[in-house]
Amino acid sequence: MRNTPTILHLDMDAFFASAEQASKPSLRGKAVIVGGLGPRGVVATASYEARVFGVHSAMPMAQARRLAPNAAYLVPRFAFYRSISEQVMALLRALSPLVEPLSLDEAFVDLEAGGAAWDEASARLAGGKLRADIRAVTGLTGSVGLAACKMLAKIASEQAKPDGLVVIEPGTERAMLGPMSVRTLPGVGPATGDHLRRAGIHTVEELAEAGEDELVRLLGKAHGHALYAMALARDERPVVAERETKSVSVEDTYDVDIHDRVRVGLEVQRLADRCVRRLREAGLSGRTIVLKVRRYDFSTLTRSETLRGPTDDRAVVREAAGRLLESVDTTGGVRLLGVGVSGLADYTQEDLFAQAAGERGRSAEDPGEDGAVEAAAAGVVTAEAGAPVVRRWAAGHDVRHAEFGHGWVQGSGVGRVTVRFETPESGPGRVRTFRVDDPQLSPAEPLPLVPRAPGVAAAGEVRA
Repeated sequence: MRNTPTILHLDMDAFFASAEQASKPSLRGKAVIVGGLGPRGVVATASYEARVFGVHSAMPMAQARRLAPNAAYLVPRFAFYRSISEQVMALLRALSPLVEPLSLDEAFVDLEAGGAAWDEASARLAGGKLRADIRAVTGLTGSVGLAACKMLAKIASEQAKPDGLVVIEPGTERAMLGPMSVRTLPGVGPATGDHLRRAGIHTVEELAEAGEDELVRLLGKAHGHALYAMALARDERPVVAERETKSVSVEDTYDVDIHDRVRVGLEVQRLADRCVRRLREAGLSGRTIVLKVRRYDFSTLTRSETLRGPTDDRAVVREAAGRLLESVDTTGGVRLLGVGVSGLADYTQEDLFAQAAGERGRSAEDPGEDGAVEAAAAGVVTAEAGAPVVRRWAAGHDVRHAEFGHGWVQGSGVGRVTVRFETPESGPGRVRTFRVDDPQLSPAEPLPLVPRAPGVAAAGEVRA
C-alpha cells in the first residue's frame, strides 16, 4: 500500500435524482424519487430532500410512497444518465490512464499513474479541480475521497457526501476506522454483520482485536483473512483500467403476472431485441443465450443454449430464446422475464441455419430491431394490425409540443397526459393537459444540462 493519498474515488451525488432536478427547474429543492413506478417497482435513487423522509435506494416503491406521498416520482431515463456519465468518465480519463468505473456514477482513479498527483497537496488540488470541472461540464456535483488505497478512498467519498472532498492522511487510517461499524467495510452485508454482532463484534476496532484466527473461524478462510486485513486498513487492490464484461442481459418485472403464453413469448422476443442492441452498442457478440423466468411463486428458473459460434444477430437470439421458453412451464403466471448473452467475443460467427430460419419467421409488420426499440423508448405501443396506435407517456420523460415547445410528462391516465413546459435554463414552467393521442405532442430527446458554447467540444469529444 502506498504512503500518499493518490487513489481517488468519485461518487456522483444522488445521480439520477440530481440529473432530473437539474433538467427540471420546478423540481429543484424538492423531493424526487426515480425508479419503477408499478406496484412491484423499487427506488433507484432518491434526492437528498427525499432521504429526509427515510426513502433510500432499493426500497420498494410502495413503501417510498407511504413515506413521501408528495414527492415527484419519475421513470428512469437511462440513456440520458449514460450520456452524462460519459462526460464525467472523460474528465477522469484526462487525469489518469487508470480509471476503474464501478457504475454510471462511481469510479476509482489512480492519480499517481497519470502524474496528476504525487503527494497530499497535489492530490487535494486534483480532487478540487475535478469537482469544479464536473460542475462546469454537467451542472451536477460529485463527492471525492482521497486515500492511499481503494477501500479507504471509497469510505472517504462517503464521508464527503454531499458535494465535498475528504482526504485520509496516511498514518491516520487505524484511528479513523476504529470506531466505525463493521458494516462500513466492503463485503460486510446484513448477514455477515449480524453474524459478527452475535459474536460481540460491532466496530472495526473490535474486528481487529478479535484477531485473524478468530475471524477465520467465524467467517471462513478467505473472508476472514480479507476482513482482518481491511480492519488493519490494508488494501493492496490496484486500480484496474479495464474490467472485462462477462455477459450482457436485460430483464423486466411486470406489475401484474403474465398468464397468456402468447404474451410471454412476445415479451421474450422484445427482451431479445433489447439485449442484441446492447451487444451491438458494446461491439460484442456472444455464443450462449440465457433465459431467466421468475414465476408467480417467486421460483426462478434459468435456461441456456450455447451456439456453434458467437452472434449478435437479432433473429438468432430471438429464436434461441424462444426455444428455451418452450422448456419452461409458465401456466401459473410470470412476474419477471430476462434474456442474456454470455461467452462474449468481439467478433461474430453466425449460425446461418438459425439465421435463415429467423428471417423466414419475421413478419412483414415487424419493424425490425431499431423500430421496436425506438417505439419502446418513445412509449408508443402498436396494437394488432388495423387497430389504432396507443401512446403511453412515462412520467419524467421528455416531450415536445408543436405550440408550447419542450417539456416533460408529469403524469398520465384516463386518456390524458399532463406536461410541464420548462427547460434546464428556464424557470419553473406552466402545466397543461392534453389527450394522449394529441397529434401536436411527440417524444423528444433530453436537453443538455449545461448549454455548450458554439465551437466548444463536449468532454471527451475530439474535433477534426
